Amino acid sequence: MFFLPIIVSDNSARLRPTSLHAGGVLDGSRVLETLMNNLQGMAYRCLDDAHWTMIFVSHGCTDLTGYTPSEIIDQSVISWEMLTHPDDRARVRHAIHVAANARRRFSVEYRIQTRSGELRWVVERGVAVSDEQGDRVIEGIIEDVTERRAMLDALAQAESRYRNIFEHASEGIFQTSSDGRYLAANPALARLYGYPDAQTLIDNLSDIGRRLYVDPTRRDEFHRLMQTHGEVLNFESEVYRHDGSRIWVSENAHIVRDAQGEFICYEGTVQDVSERRHYQAQLERQANHDLLTGLPNRVLLGDRLEQGIARAERLGCLLAVVFIDLDNFKFINDSLGHTAGDDLLTAIAERFSTTLRGSDTVARLGGDEFVLVLNDHDEVSGVISLLERVLSEIARPVTLSGREFQVGASLGVALYPEDGRDAQSLLKHADVAMYAAKDRGRNNFQFFTRELNRVAEERLNLEAAMRAALEQDAFDVHYQPKVDHLRRIVGVEALARWFHPELGAIGPDRFIPVAEETGLIVPLTTAILRRAFAAARRWNHRRERPLRMAVNLSPRLFLSGDIVAHIAGLLAEAGLSPTQVELEITETVFLGDSDRAVGILRDFKRLGVSLAMDDFGTGYSSLSYLRRFPLDIIKLDRSLVTGLEHEEEVAMIARAAISLGQSLRKTVVAEGVENQAQFDFLRFQGCDEFQGYLLSRPVPEIELSGLLADGGLIPKAPS
Repeated sequence: MFFLPIIVSDNSARLRPTSLHAGGVLDGSRVLETLMNNLQGMAYRCLDDAHWTMIFVSHGCTDLTGYTPSEIIDQSVISWEMLTHPDDRARVRHAIHVAANARRRFSVEYRIQTRSGELRWVVERGVAVSDEQGDRVIEGIIEDVTERRAMLDALAQAESRYRNIFEHASEGIFQTSSDGRYLAANPALARLYGYPDAQTLIDNLSDIGRRLYVDPTRRDEFHRLMQTHGEVLNFESEVYRHDGSRIWVSENAHIVRDAQGEFICYEGTVQDVSERRHYQAQLERQANHDLLTGLPNRVLLGDRLEQGIARAERLGCLLAVVFIDLDNFKFINDSLGHTAGDDLLTAIAERFSTTLRGSDTVARLGGDEFVLVLNDHDEVSGVISLLERVLSEIARPVTLSGREFQVGASLGVALYPEDGRDAQSLLKHADVAMYAAKDRGRNNFQFFTRELNRVAEERLNLEAAMRAALEQDAFDVHYQPKVDHLRRIVGVEALARWFHPELGAIGPDRFIPVAEETGLIVPLTTAILRRAFAAARRWNHRRERPLRMAVNLSPRLFLSGDIVAHIAGLLAEAGLSPTQVELEITETVFLGDSDRAVGILRDFKRLGVSLAMDDFGTGYSSLSYLRRFPLDIIKLDRSLVTGLEHEEEVAMIARAAISLGQSLRKTVVAEGVENQAQFDFLRFQGCDEFQGYLLSRPVPEIELSGLLADGGLIPKAPS
């Protein structure tokens, strides 16, 4: 408590008492006045009346309220009751009166409204005393605690949010001791492990290593990783639930230490990844076989071909590679629908299996294309006899949609070693021979001959035309938008286009393979990148949310020279931030020197670009690549999109692929979206971005600029 001097209306106070000091006479009045004027907050004396009439306030009231002392004293302009927030007045008065009646000090927090209309939190501390005439007055100090109050509110909200997250998180959250006891668990973890509530889990699940993990050594590995790295990431294990059933979980956890660095507990999250593990097993099972027919796919075909070549080399026998394309398949598929087309492919696949020997292989490459690998033949006549049986089997009528149809096939044959000594050459020459069979009237087979090298001659002509086009900068770039779930353009993919004055429009499927094989892919990609980066720079100038420019890097280009420095130079030349660029690669870049590929990816990450895996879902080891390599984006191959609206199996795989991407915290992009049903399904499953003819075909820069100028929103086509 302090006692105030006699108060006068001009807020001045004069103390006459003095005291001796070693340095001379101390002016107590001056000391008190200095203390009052420099006090953090406002000192006051007020009457215990309905208005808290102030009879003294210090100069701090101006900073606190915006009013001068003379405006507050004696309610000259405003009373303290009016300054107090209406919702707080009764509470404040009650607190002060209770304390005053009990002859105790009081402390109360409430709000005031300043002269400018600002609301401030204050704390008032004081006591009721008797003044010089013996009347009860209130004396105290009022301080601004707005910032402290805001900090405390923020802390309380943060704690509430954390508690809410902990209690309502979809992921299991835990804290465990080093000896394998649960110290804390949230309801999601209890549900995950099959317990009725978190406390039951804590009470009943002890000795995590032996009672939780199916493989007890996983707990030892958990400890080892923690001691080495202080954390575990995507630590997958099979565990027992309360009822004895098994699930697969993925843990992310770290060590919690106190201020002195001493161990407190392990803390982390748990996710059920059983569906993803099942999907992974399914993908690995399907990686070698065609989904529709169950036949070996392109990957397994390559392995079988290598084995066949090695066997033919060792035994000195013939090996025949037969490329098969069904005749009239497109007519049946278009007229009767995809279901009938699938039934036809399945029936033909079964006929192949019953016609060929156990040592032979039949593979489906996709669509209506099949490849036979015929082993252990001594004479060409044996191959011819087998091919005649194949044609006869294919030509047998097949019943589709209640009607009988008859289809044929065009077969092209390449022999080892005459027509090629490696798998690639044999497949290429068999393909050339197959087109010769189509030209001969279909439903026949043709062997590869030197006359068919005219195809190679055309390839040479195309290469020469490409070189001239690159010198003349005749390649163009079109851009296909990528949109979010609201159909807003969030990025574009740059696609090379070429129109030759004599040859006409030449598709990328023709000139890209030539560029890859001849080394022209480097100057071609450089030309495309320069145009794409310059366009991105123009589009993103003063754009609040920059568009991301996606560019494909071919495997050969990706692994050639210092590609990172090359692209960094092109970015600097264009003045484009690396964060606005996505580089799309396919998993074939990892099939050779994977360590080198990983090093290049990490260099790109340090540069700041985003990395996307293109054609996800078609390769052999996509899942392992997602776990091992620093990829940001996965692009679902159009094969996972096409038909999902009416084929439950395709929809199931697409759903699982999106879930997998979400679990790995990757941006998931669906390409090949061609109708609204596909878009709606993918959007509902949580796909992040969409690309396809439903939204926009690849368009020239000026056309895309028009779309962006209109707001960047792709309108929904009228139904």
